[in-house]
Amino acid sequence: MSAIITIIVVVAFVIILIQARKKKNVLQPVPVTDELNALLEKHVDFYRQLPEEQKKQFSDRVAKFLAKTRIVGVGDVQITDRDRVYVGASAIIPVFHFPNWAYNNLDEVLLYPGTFDESFRQQGDGRNVLGMVGEGAMNREMILSQPSLHAGFEQNSAGNTGLHEFVHLVDKTDGATDGLPEYLIPKSLTEPWLKEIHKTISEIRHHGSDISPYAATNEAEFLPVVSEYFFQNT
Repeated sequence: MSAIITIIVVVAFVIILIQARKKKNVLQPVPVTDELNALLEKHVDFYRQLPEEQKKQFSDRVAKFLAKTRIVGVGDVQITDRDRVYVGASAIIPVFHFPNWAYNNLDEVLLYPGTFDESFRQQGDGRNVLGMVGEGAMNREMILSQPSLHAGFEQNSAGNTGLHEFVHLVDKTDGATDGLPEYLIPKSLTEPWLKEIHKTISEIRHHGSDISPYAATNEAEFLPVVSEYFFQNT
């Protein structure tokens, strides 16, 4: 239980830091359709739990995100309105309380028909990747398994691949996906932040937790996994 409390405190700590450093961009309105609101109401628990005024804010931001971000099906994947809503919700949930946040490091989300490997191959051994933030030639792109994206919203579990990868993207704002969002955390807080990560990872490894043990893989995976847990269980 103490590990869970520590994790929630860590996530809250990140929220405070981001709130303190949020950008002052002015978000231009984008038309929101009744169909978008209906899909959010039916399929996104986070949206359903919001007060009516905040539901409007959420759907407005999902619409704006979808207006500026391409979502492309790979292979046999045909992009549906539900796919778009799931990607948009995955993007907005972790940054919803930061009204001026914009993903300036993303142009395109690719949906694969299944799992893939770290070289984006969809055939052969080692296809255990559900989502990835692109690097190198794939910079400014995100790759998601379509079935895993859907499962994050349609199955009652602590995991959500879309949300996980968008938290990676927040982490990558400073140029590195390393669990240390330097763009958001002042240098004076870097050491205590890393100490808190290492302390919680040690607790997960040695005492167990209902948080996925994947959070203890390394610093880069810690923040996305605990964020999945936090948002799927609140």
